[in-house]
Amino acid sequence: MARTARVVPKRRPAARRAPRRRLRLLRLGVLCALWLAIVAGVVIAWLAWDLPHPAQALERTRRPGVTLLDAEGGVLGRSGDLYGETVRVTDLPRHVADAVIAIEDRRFRSHHGIDPIGLARAAITNLRAGRIVQGGSTITQQVAKNLFLTPDRSLRRKGQELLLTLWLEHAYNKDEILGVWLNRVYLGAGAWGVDAAARLYFGVPARRLSVWQAAVLAGLPRAPSRTNPRADPEAAVARGKVVLAAMVEAGLLSPEAARRAEAEAARGFAPAPPRGAGWFAEWAQDRLGALPTDQGADLLLRTTLDPRLQAHAEARLATLLAAEETRLNVSQGAVVALEAETGAVRVMVGGREARAGGFNRAVAARRQPGSAFKPFVWLAALEAGMTPETVFEDRPVAIGGWRPANIDGRFRGPVTLTEALAQSINTVAAQIVAEVGIGRVLSAARRVGIVSDQPRDATIALGTGDVGLLELVAAYAPFVNGGRAVVPHGVVRAEAGGRTVWQRETSSVRALPEARAAAMAAMLREAVVRGTGRAAALPGRTVVGKTGTTQEFRDAWFVGAVDGLVIGVWLGNDDASPMRGVTGGTLPARLFREIAAGAAGP
Repeated sequence: MARTARVVPKRRPAARRAPRRRLRLLRLGVLCALWLAIVAGVVIAWLAWDLPHPAQALERTRRPGVTLLDAEGGVLGRSGDLYGETVRVTDLPRHVADAVIAIEDRRFRSHHGIDPIGLARAAITNLRAGRIVQGGSTITQQVAKNLFLTPDRSLRRKGQELLLTLWLEHAYNKDEILGVWLNRVYLGAGAWGVDAAARLYFGVPARRLSVWQAAVLAGLPRAPSRTNPRADPEAAVARGKVVLAAMVEAGLLSPEAARRAEAEAARGFAPAPPRGAGWFAEWAQDRLGALPTDQGADLLLRTTLDPRLQAHAEARLATLLAAEETRLNVSQGAVVALEAETGAVRVMVGGREARAGGFNRAVAARRQPGSAFKPFVWLAALEAGMTPETVFEDRPVAIGGWRPANIDGRFRGPVTLTEALAQSINTVAAQIVAEVGIGRVLSAARRVGIVSDQPRDATIALGTGDVGLLELVAAYAPFVNGGRAVVPHGVVRAEAGGRTVWQRETSSVRALPEARAAAMAAMLREAVVRGTGRAAALPGRTVVGKTGTTQEFRDAWFVGAVDGLVIGVWLGNDDASPMRGVTGGTLPARLFREIAAGAAGP
């Protein structure tokens, strides 16, 4: 049988196959690159189609002026670039730029807009702290953010910021970019830009800032409303020291120069130029933040302040302190009044110096409320199933090593919740917390508006945590408005260029059932009719409220409501020294009555 020969196909040499493979890969690479370019172009077009023109945005380095009108349409104050000039980095002392770079972006001079090392360092710091304590944005990125008119945090917004950041680094040098930052940064108390802030806090132009002054200003952008020298001088000093340490660490300042600069802190801060806005205007504007305008048009803010009642409250506080300061060692006070239904602030007196601005004790001060905190304990009791008629025994109580005592040293035996609140009985408050639990008390307080951290032990029954007066007043509103939490506010509408650019939206959140709010109001009414708040009573008008007194008479409070207005009063001393027997049922209750009587006038 004949065999057939098998034909084996000839293989092309490897040397001949390789060029064809490389050609195919090259074609594929070109095609992929083409598609990537198309996709990138589409993405860039999508990001850039509504971007503001960067060059035009950079030219507008001055913020618009702001005029505030009170509730009757009168001019309450003016602020904005009235106090600042546009400055260049080359016009300023070198330590101004060094302070900003040390605390905001140490690699500013070397990176190209994005700083991977800074981002990594911030991420590690935040992970170690378990919260956001450090940002990774460069100064160029911050400038890019300021070119936008809206605070949107979308992915598209971040992409647009990246484009602008790269464009800024390409089109401008570092000093020009830093100059925009210095002129646009918000530094608290209505001051936009380093020159405005220098004049406001130190009474000098930015060109004459010392090392210490520059450090204080450089430390403000992280929390301008809370740490500026007008709101909290101690916080501003502490932040300035942090900036000095950062300058030393970055090699921009010697340790000896830092010590000399820190010594300047003892000089304090110069009074701000007269602004006519007072405590309320600064607070209202800080709460509102920046708003968009047309082509830099000035802003007109319509506020909630009642000018007549504000003047009346200022006068009554000043008169009371002048009469009682020496006899009772009481030197300071604060007053807040807001509408229970809406949270609109009608009165804000931050101290005895009428309309002097400065430290706002109505907002920035944090003091123990004493028994003025008890309504939240009683609210927790109602939520746990008790009623105003529930009976407790007023007797010696021991919770662990803590033995609360009543301020008068008496024990009354069986008392209802209503009677115990009216007479502000400490032993009953402690028993309620022990029975319902600290968590329920904290939850009740937060729900109606207490946002400050409170102690997580039984002493919370007697108000041993710190609160602000405005915060406390707002938390009483649900007791008299049917159970709805309110947000304190001072601006209802903003206008620019003849049109409304922002208007407050009315909204409310139910914090407690209407029946429970009515029960709380009824108990607080008894505290005025026959309890510790009798001095606050007004003939023919229904007044509800609660007194508060802290250990050694360091703080005295009265918070109450009449005719839909919640009014809070605090009296004490800035150094927390004891007063001479001043309780919440004496001077604060009397001042409440005088202010409330003024609110009833024509």
